[in-house]
Amino acid sequence: MLGMISHYECLDHVTGDLHPDTSARLEAINNQLIASGMDYVLRHVDAPRVSRAALERVHDADYLDRVYAMAPGPGDAPVEIDGDTVMSAGTLRAAERAAGAGVLAVDLVMQGDVKPVFCAIRPPGHHAVRGQAMGFCLFNNIAVAAAHALEAHGLERVAIVDFDVHHGNGTEDIFKSDKRVLFCSSFQHPFYPFTGHEKETENLVDVPLPAGAGSAEFRAAVSEHWLPHLDSFAPQMLFISAGFDAHVADDMSSIALVDGDYAWLTEQLVAVAARHCEGRIVSMLEGGYEPQALARSVVAHLKVLLG
Repeated sequence: MLGMISHYECLDHVTGDLHPDTSARLEAINNQLIASGMDYVLRHVDAPRVSRAALERVHDADYLDRVYAMAPGPGDAPVEIDGDTVMSAGTLRAAERAAGAGVLAVDLVMQGDVKPVFCAIRPPGHHAVRGQAMGFCLFNNIAVAAAHALEAHGLERVAIVDFDVHHGNGTEDIFKSDKRVLFCSSFQHPFYPFTGHEKETENLVDVPLPAGAGSAEFRAAVSEHWLPHLDSFAPQMLFISAGFDAHVADDMSSIALVDGDYAWLTEQLVAVAARHCEGRIVSMLEGGYEPQALARSVVAHLKVLLG
């Protein structure tokens, strides 16, 4: 059974009329799940609030203190952390639910209750570094989940794959020196956050894609770079930073992927998980800002995960 973790409080992260990360993203996903019939074959679970201890595995304590201190209360005006990242009265609780979703997903998968699990959450997380929020991200949700698998469940090797159109700089920053974590990322380059370049080390596989790249370039990057490293590493759990903003219909970027590319990639990752980690997959929503393209792509992703 495929698990689906979310929470209505993720809708309460209010970013303003012109910000790309709006509640319409999750609403479109939910509507598409119902229209496709997928909604009725998922096990829906509410995301808990993340614990401070889980956050401190990947974030500095003084950074967390600052975030909690600056969070606006009911009726207060939103607070801008930087030009891209805003906190409204509902943001802190939404971020706690987003990070908590990953922790619960790991627990459910390790217990064998459901696998795989998809977390439909916001705000996203992969740009948040140890001591700084950035790029719409407050807490690094996927890093919190991976660290929980390592520390609470005693896994020795986990892999994170990130196909968001923006480099997952926060995730790479957190795990770049941790040989227990393999991080594979594809992204448009040069592009925000202007980090990452072509590299293949023991635990980092970055594959930049030029503006205008499409299905062929993306699939080649995965086949030639990601898959060999994943098979060699043999992870005990596979994490997916699932950003769908490389879609041709999403004007956030200049990459031209289509719904079928996300289905194809998911097929490759499901096969890796079947070979090495008993199908243990936790996928967490990152970007994707054209609501209809996002919703269709998520459903394509979930149909493959469901099998």
